[in-house]
Amino acid sequence: MTCKDCGKTIGPQQYKASKDSLGITLCERHSKLIKRVILDNNTPLEAIHLFYALKEAGVHPMLEWWDGKKSVDIAISRVKLNIEIDKDYNMITHEQAINDLEDAMHSFKNGFTTVRIPHLAIKYYLDETVENILGIISGLKANIKAI
Repeated sequence: MTCKDCGKTIGPQQYKASKDSLGITLCERHSKLIKRVILDNNTPLEAIHLFYALKEAGVHPMLEWWDGKKSVDIAISRVKLNIEIDKDYNMITHEQAINDLEDAMHSFKNGFTTVRIPHLAIKYYLDETVENILGIISGLKANIKAI
């Protein structure tokens, strides 16, 4: 049993504590850091799961990255991709929809692409979500090379 972040060997007690609270295998240090990020930014657990799944897939994501206007759940700066996790996907209001559109416009004007992913897609289809994000990254890389 090793920490998904640093690779440090962890004991059964820390393994259980980390899996029970976060759903990810982390050492005590990284568990505390991630819990602090969650508290400070109201980060959904699904963003944490996606962050580590992307790291495992060889992507270099950043958790809770400041885009100049607000904190983005996950950013992949090499291809200028921002990923937001929709926690309340089934309860979107028209005000939230227009705010989301304005946020996407702000990001796009700064050269970033913003993708909103429903939390349920990560919860139930994590592998497929990662594969789709890898496809998006591949497409963005091709567009960067073409320019």
